Amino acid sequence: MVLTTLSVIKADIGSYVGHVMVHPKLIEVATEELSKAINDKIIDDFRVMSCGDDLELIMTHGRGTDDKTIHGLAWEAFSKAVRHAKELKLYAAGQDLLADSFTGTVKGLGPGVAEMEFEERASDPVVIFMADKTGPGAWNYPLFKIFADPFNTIGFVIDSRLSDGFAFTVMDMVKGARIELKCPQEIYSLLLFIGTTGRYCIESVHRNSDGETAAVSSTQRLNLIAGRYVGKDDPVCIVRCQSGFPAVGEVLEPFSFPHLVPGWMRGSHNGPLMPVSLKDAKPTRFDGPPRVVAPGFQIANRKMVGPLDLFDDLAFDSARAKALELADLMRLHGPFEPHRLQLEEMEYTSLPELEKRLANRWKPI
Repeated sequence: MVLTTLSVIKADIGSYVGHVMVHPKLIEVATEELSKAINDKIIDDFRVMSCGDDLELIMTHGRGTDDKTIHGLAWEAFSKAVRHAKELKLYAAGQDLLADSFTGTVKGLGPGVAEMEFEERASDPVVIFMADKTGPGAWNYPLFKIFADPFNTIGFVIDSRLSDGFAFTVMDMVKGARIELKCPQEIYSLLLFIGTTGRYCIESVHRNSDGETAAVSSTQRLNLIAGRYVGKDDPVCIVRCQSGFPAVGEVLEPFSFPHLVPGWMRGSHNGPLMPVSLKDAKPTRFDGPPRVVAPGFQIANRKMVGPLDLFDDLAFDSARAKALELADLMRLHGPFEPHRLQLEEMEYTSLPELEKRLANRWKPI
C-alpha cells in the first residue's frame, strides 16, 4: 500500500503593516527552501501560501505524520524567513517561534500543524481551511455541521456511504487530554464539550465504518505554550471530500453562516468568521474581522492540482455581508462582553498584568 501524507504547517513570523499580511519576501524565502527539498527528494510537492499574517507551508510526501525531517524543513524555512522579517523590521518578527532551536518536532514550539496520511483514491479532493485572528476552537462549529448535521450534509440521509457517521476526537486544550465520541449516537455529548470553543477543540474526524481519516486540525494554543499572550493561534484544517466523505459543497456550506469566534483584536474579542477569497485575506478593521480562506486541491500521485480559491464565489457574498453587519454590532459593545471575551479567556491575554497594578487597591467589604 502506497500512502500519501499531506502536511500543513503555519506560523506568524512577522507581518506588514502591523498584523495585516505576510510580506512577499517571506513567501519567496520559504519557496526557495521548499524547492530545495523537492530537489533533495524530501517532499513531492508543495505550495507556500498565506492567510492574513500567517505563512502557510503545504507539503505532500510519503514520510508519514510527525516526521522529524518534514518538521525540520518547516522550521528551517520559518527561521530563514524570520531573518528577513527582522531585516525589514516587520511587526512581531519571529512571534510564533517560541524556541531557539529545533527539537525534532515543531509541535510545542509555536507553529500550528495539521497532517494526515491516507491511501489515494481514484479521485481525492481536499479543502484546506486557513484562518487568521482566531483560535483552533473556530473549527468546532463547521466540523460539527459537516460531519454530524444532516441539515447541512444531506449525504447522511441519501448516501449509504455516509450513513454510519463519523467519530470526533476532541481535545481539552487546558488539561491536555482527549476523548473520542461517535456520532450520531453520542451527538449530545459531543456538543456538551465543543460548544466551549476556548477550551475544547475538534482535533480529528474519522469514518465510523473503517476508521479512515476525514479531517484534521491544528490544536496548538500559543498562550498555553508560552504562558503569556503572544498572538492568536490562527488554525488550519484539512478536510477530505467526496466518495465516502461529505461533498465539497457540503464541506463549504457551514461557512455560509459567519459564526462568532474568539480572537480579533489582541486575541481578546469575539467576532464573525468571514469567508473570503485569498486576495481578501488581509484583516484590517480592528485587526479583523477574523478571516477564513479555502484553497481546494486534487491530490494525484502525491502532487497537488490547484489551488482553486473556493470562497472566491459570489455565493458567499451574503455570508460576507452578514459578517460585516455582525462586526458592526459587536464593535458597538466596545470593551463590554460579549464583544470582549469572558474573564476566563482574558486570563490568557495581557489582562493579568493590568490587574496586578490595582490589586492592592481592593478593600474587603
